[in-house]
Amino acid sequence: MFKHILLFGVLFIVTNLSLAATVNTKLFIVSDSLETVGGAKFPYRTFNETSVFNKTNARIELNVFDSLSLWVVNYDTIIHNFDIIGVDGIMQIIPSNDSVLIGIKFNTVGNYIYYDPKEFPTQTFLGLAGMIIVKNHAHTSFYWNIKEHDSIWNCDLVNNSNVDWNTYHPKYFTINGNSHPNINLDTDARITGNVGDTLILYIANTGQSIHSMHFHGYHATILFSSKNQSHVGRSKDTFPIYSMETVTLQIVPDKQGEYPVHDHNLVAITANNIYPNGMFTTLLINP
Repeated sequence: MFKHILLFGVLFIVTNLSLAATVNTKLFIVSDSLETVGGAKFPYRTFNETSVFNKTNARIELNVFDSLSLWVVNYDTIIHNFDIIGVDGIMQIIPSNDSVLIGIKFNTVGNYIYYDPKEFPTQTFLGLAGMIIVKNHAHTSFYWNIKEHDSIWNCDLVNNSNVDWNTYHPKYFTINGNSHPNINLDTDARITGNVGDTLILYIANTGQSIHSMHFHGYHATILFSSKNQSHVGRSKDTFPIYSMETVTLQIVPDKQGEYPVHDHNLVAITANNIYPNGMFTTLLINP
């Protein structure tokens, strides 16, 4: 049986609705496994564009003033929930093999996390958290869903065993489900461009640890922060991003070169203590 849950709330006051459109899309909750850079596999769940498992959670992109008509389909064997951080009245329960329809109107730019809040943070730790991006520009954009993992805990939580979050020591660290060197193969993640370009980076920390992302070679300017709006406009090279926080950065490179980008917490650029197999990539700027 399908449930129809419609919410067309005005999130912010705006005056120009001439570019408004309705975006129709689906998210499928799918359960499978994530393979690490070292070849180990552990249980993992994601929101995908189809019923076929993909380790990278689907990204929803909208223009400001758009309305989103979103089906969320639970293709898993257990009950899941759905919610969007920063949007009131969305949370829904979705039984196995059932669906809900959610409608939202976005009248301002933003960077949102959609996720499964059931037994939080269990389901987000197991992978169920993605990004909704609302834009008002046509600049080249990149997207990081940053996350850390403990393969033993994934197995325990899938089997309904208890874990002690006070003893959490993750061993794998990913951007969009990839670790170094595979991050550089992801054209959504690896920042590339030319001198003088305006490059926009959308980041969501869907893990349970603070990640302090450090850029060599260039400063970036904060355009959006879901946690600290007072930080908007700051320009620097290192950005602590808290659990379930989103940040949007702008980079306008002034010189060519290839420079490292990594988590300043150096354990996060390892995988199972092997360096440099974690949150490590390079920023490539051409003349």
